[in-house]
Amino acid sequence: MLTWKNIISYTLNGNPTPDKRVEKTEKEWKQQLTAEQFRITRKKGTERPHSGDLCSIYEEGKYNCVCCNTPLFDSTIKYESRSGWPSFTQPIKENAIKYHKDTTMGMVRVEVMCNTCDAHLGHIFPDGPEPSGLRYCINSESMILDKK
Repeated sequence: MLTWKNIISYTLNGNPTPDKRVEKTEKEWKQQLTAEQFRITRKKGTERPHSGDLCSIYEEGKYNCVCCNTPLFDSTIKYESRSGWPSFTQPIKENAIKYHKDTTMGMVRVEVMCNTCDAHLGHIFPDGPEPSGLRYCINSESMILDKK
């Protein structure tokens, strides 16, 4: 189980190696994604709180990256954080997520990205439920729910 200490270590010492890499040009991403998905995943945007379709969905399945379809989170680790964005306590696999120190917006945060294609997903905070204490705060537009 990942902890905040692991997350900080990744930001300082490097991320786990992904199972595979997907790289496309900006033009290819624009052709594949909606304008909002592109703004969020490729330009590090954020959707308005409580606006995403996946905020209030708690169906069984896997939450995959909208860009490369890599499984990121399982529905069993999703919880209601009241933050306005889908929240999770752990990634589906330790190497599914990439962590980056983010000093934009006048604060220090940890950005989370898909480790396969570098899509911006959201941020992680150390204020989640036990036992990990982690809250992955993820944009709905950066994921698709695979109900298989």
